[in-house]
Amino acid sequence: MSLSSARQRRATATSPPSDDGYSKEAKDRRRRPGGDGDGEEEGIRWFLPFLALGLLRHMSASSNLIHDCDEVFNYWEPLHFLLYGSGFQTWEYSSSFALRSYLYLFIHVLVAGPASLIFGEHKVRVFYSVRIFLGLISTITETVLVVALSRRYGKRVACYVLALLCLTSGCFFASTSFLPSSFSMYAVALSSALFLLEKYAAAVSVAAAGVILGWPFSILVFLPVTVYSLIRGSFRRVFLSGFLTSLFLLVLSVVADYYCYGKWMASVFNLLKYNVLGGGESHLYGTEGPSFYFRNGFNNFNFAFILALLFLGIMPFARKKYAPDLLIVVSPLYIWLAFMSLQAHKEERFLYPIYPLICVAAAAVIDSFPDFFHDRYSSEQSIFEKIAKGLRPLILGFILCASHSRTFSMLNGYGAPLQIYQHLEYHEDTGPGSVLCVGSEWHRYPSSFFIPSYISEVRWIDDGFRGLLPFPFNETLGGTTAAPSYFNDRNKASDEQYLKDIGACNLLVELDLRRPYPSRGSNVSTWETLAALPFIDREMSPALYRSFFIPYKWQSNNVFGLYKLLRRLRTD
Repeated sequence: MSLSSARQRRATATSPPSDDGYSKEAKDRRRRPGGDGDGEEEGIRWFLPFLALGLLRHMSASSNLIHDCDEVFNYWEPLHFLLYGSGFQTWEYSSSFALRSYLYLFIHVLVAGPASLIFGEHKVRVFYSVRIFLGLISTITETVLVVALSRRYGKRVACYVLALLCLTSGCFFASTSFLPSSFSMYAVALSSALFLLEKYAAAVSVAAAGVILGWPFSILVFLPVTVYSLIRGSFRRVFLSGFLTSLFLLVLSVVADYYCYGKWMASVFNLLKYNVLGGGESHLYGTEGPSFYFRNGFNNFNFAFILALLFLGIMPFARKKYAPDLLIVVSPLYIWLAFMSLQAHKEERFLYPIYPLICVAAAAVIDSFPDFFHDRYSSEQSIFEKIAKGLRPLILGFILCASHSRTFSMLNGYGAPLQIYQHLEYHEDTGPGSVLCVGSEWHRYPSSFFIPSYISEVRWIDDGFRGLLPFPFNETLGGTTAAPSYFNDRNKASDEQYLKDIGACNLLVELDLRRPYPSRGSNVSTWETLAALPFIDREMSPALYRSFFIPYKWQSNNVFGLYKLLRRLRTD
């Protein structure tokens, strides 16, 4: 045996394992400008995620449902009043309670105002202009997140996150919802991205904006990134950045509230006081069990939600890859789920702030499948590691297909209300001064942006609901500064909320579920049907088929009612 060959064997046997790309040195090379570690070279460039997310967010803006009546009555309606001088007011906007911030609305006025001047009486176009604006914000913040992930953890993880952000039902629907929880979701995505890019001061400033402009309770979601940003960055610089941003936005909020409510107060603190320090009665608006958010998370993310919950379980195998930075970013997923599950009042929108984190955690788990079978002392891959690598795109593909199935079922099964109200613009022959009446379907009213000018008012009719309904903003009492006596914080119906004379209704919107008892529109001697579209009967349809579109089964296994626009027949 030659001496040189012995030395060669010894060198091979004692050589360290090949660099897997996740060691500290590899991460430093990726972040180092120039050479092999140039982040621009190794990471995904901006164009691809911006284009993909932009296309999907535009689709969401143009086809999304309105999933919660709070979106309409607490945001679309006050926005309509600010633009056109009419719209519905909820008790939260009464100056006696003042729980909602007008600053959040004024941000959207910056887009809706010019759009209303451009489109004139075509208010539906203004509605969709605002949605496109929301989609653009979502696109920008999530693009930064994808790019940041690609620079820190490689293209594969970033591409998985991009696919999940684009196609999961939860992100598709939440991205263009006009809700503070959606705004907090944008801020979570951007703050997490800036943290990964080591822009700690900016990360804390964005977090402050997400809490004050968006949803104050989302402070729990921002807490880990904020704390670690203060530890890692220059404490003084990071603290001042967050403090000054918070102070500036709080002052703006107080000024905006003074302008609208007519008195000095802070709606942010009013909301916290109502819900935290006493007096809050959120349980009056419905309660759910502890499993609500887990069922809801599975509906909107299917198996990606389960994988996201398993993120902590992979840390023993993937600590070198993801600890501590990605663990810090993802940790609010567990904090928020635990905190919100303990609350009696639960809503789907309350999970919106952690939607991007679900995608990040699920993508990291999928990417780590081969790590379960990796032998760090062997230079060759085992058969199980190769199989795990091959399973990654298959599992991701299955999740995306299931997500598309959910999205398709929701859009086609529950999309009738928005379409029915758009039919109103084709029936001006009903005459000026017409009254549109809505009964039990008041909670699916899509906003006054869909009401043409020939309709003088929208009225509620009594179909048995005994909670408090919104009233039109009353200019006589002071508009936004008013404190009407018919509002209360106990969800008790007012005697004035229903139209007593149903004969005054010229138009009627109702859902006919073909129950044994007749609907109002079934009286053909009084009403004619102007438009009717299928709408899933939730009570009569199996949960699996109404939640997910299954080819050749969805139509036949679900039960459908008819969402109708009716007009009173003229009598000579």
